Amino acid sequence: MAKRDIEFLFEIGSLRNVPRAWQQVMTGKVQNISEHLFRVAMIGWIIAVSEKADVSKVLKMCLIHDVAESRTGDIAPIHRDYVTRHEELAETHIFQDTILGKEALVLLKEYNDRKSLEAKIVKDADTLDVDFELMELARASDSVAIAYLKNTRPIIRAKKLYTKTAKRMWDEIQKADPDVWHKALTQNWVKNSKGAR
Repeated sequence: MAKRDIEFLFEIGSLRNVPRAWQQVMTGKVQNISEHLFRVAMIGWIIAVSEKADVSKVLKMCLIHDVAESRTGDIAPIHRDYVTRHEELAETHIFQDTILGKEALVLLKEYNDRKSLEAKIVKDADTLDVDFELMELARASDSVAIAYLKNTRPIIRAKKLYTKTAKRMWDEIQKADPDVWHKALTQNWVKNSKGAR
């Protein structure tokens, strides 16, 4: 393992400290980039299996699709008209002289081109993670998240999602209770522990 690989691993660790840019307008606690990458990978894996895509390629793309933000930071839609980022340059520099460099840059180009099924799946996963987070923020009564869910996200579903699986997931997310997974566990625990000391 090269020294640059260790430096790279320290750098991606710093993504824990890079918040999503929409923290500027949200009142609740928003994800950092590491948290975002993790859930995008899980969403991507689910979509890839459903769409019969190359799961390995999807997972790799999910893990690196926002790595450049360790150097460029994240930007929200309100920033896009005012900020120029050099993501490709950051990606090149981040992966330079690492064991992953060549493959990572090929995967990032494929992701940015959005022509392959795998690239479309990763973008769908990236988009859907926003909806999961908005639902979580709305649960905490974040008024901006509630407005996004009502006014802009249906347009995203119609115009920005590529796969049938992602569209079905989007529909389910909108009807879901973000707390249902632990409510069921708590109910089972209470039911099974009655009388136990």
